[in-house]
Amino acid sequence: MFNLITKFLEPTTGTILLNGEDITKAKPAAIARKGAVRSFQISSVFPHLSLLDNIRVSLQRRMNNSYNFWTSDRRLDGLNDDARAILAEVGLEDSEDLPAIELPYGRKRLLELATTLALKPKVMLLDEPMAGMGTGDVKRVAEIIRRVAKNRTVLMVEHNLDVVADLSDRISVLQAGAILAEGTYEEVSNNPDVRSAYMGTDDV
Repeated sequence: MFNLITKFLEPTTGTILLNGEDITKAKPAAIARKGAVRSFQISSVFPHLSLLDNIRVSLQRRMNNSYNFWTSDRRLDGLNDDARAILAEVGLEDSEDLPAIELPYGRKRLLELATTLALKPKVMLLDEPMAGMGTGDVKRVAEIIRRVAKNRTVLMVEHNLDVVADLSDRISVLQAGAILAEGTYEEVSNNPDVRSAYMGTDDV
């Protein structure tokens, strides 16, 4: 689904609607501008830019001067307050001048989440945002996702069941590429087909 929405795969049939608008044939950049933004499982930030500059790169989209190479970079200073506010939203305000490459893994994932938020998405597609994180980082990221999800749709692929139980309104369980069950966490976790597929059956 993520690949279809963000055009890593071209749909062979049907239509994809975003807020009622057909985006089936739209280009990836246009889809992002319309509000569907994807965060990948593998961290993708600019490693040698500071945290502040990573956020400013995302914020530059609103300036509509992507190809104006002769403008002084001082114009970007007007983005600093917004960039700092976004860093504060994910708890990175104390490291704005640090090169992203020096961040530990968990905080690097926070930076990627911050660059996603900078695009003001209506729909956030999060691909295993907790993958590889320690317990403390998982709790921090989960709380941030809960907070930012209040005014937008978050579609998340996640295998940490504690996170799934805590954050999800609706869950889809997949088996062999097909939907096996959908519903609340309680409904899905008590579904006999889900239990059989993921935990096996008891012959006793």
